[in-house]
Amino acid sequence: MEASMPKRKEPGKSLRIKVISMGNAEVGKSCIIKRYCEKRFVSKYLATIGIDYGVTKVQVRDREIKVNIFDMAGHPFFYEVRNEFYKDTQGVLLVYDVGQRDSFDALDAWLAEMKQDLGPHGNMENIVFAVCANKIDCTKHRCVDESEGRLWAESKGFLYFEISAQTGEGINEMFQG
Repeated sequence: MEASMPKRKEPGKSLRIKVISMGNAEVGKSCIIKRYCEKRFVSKYLATIGIDYGVTKVQVRDREIKVNIFDMAGHPFFYEVRNEFYKDTQGVLLVYDVGQRDSFDALDAWLAEMKQDLGPHGNMENIVFAVCANKIDCTKHRCVDESEGRLWAESKGFLYFEISAQTGEGINEMFQG
């Protein structure tokens, strides 16, 4: 991902990358972002209205990189808001809940929405996609197993991570992956 980042002429100025989260409502997109950016978990469910935003700084070699994460509402009602945010994306968190089969089955539709909104000249080949199997701490409700999720991700050339926003398991590894 570093090689494809734009070069800046001004030394000392931090690079910015844009990451978006996609997935059905209630899969834990906001919780993943809060866990990574704010190092905390919010157990009360609050639906994202349109777009939420998180930012964090990471050090790669000797450069500071600002990671701007746009948390997109998963409810279909917010499509008109989401479609404005696909452009100029460098990274995508494609999130599903391992206990909700329909959230996994919907991943193809999320990719189709992004492709459609980028238009005929939109290029998804330079975007890093990370498939996030969230809520792995809820083992007794799991209905999408790791091998199925990993196979789907790998068949598309995407990264795959098993994570829990609640416990923090796998979150840092996913963002550093």
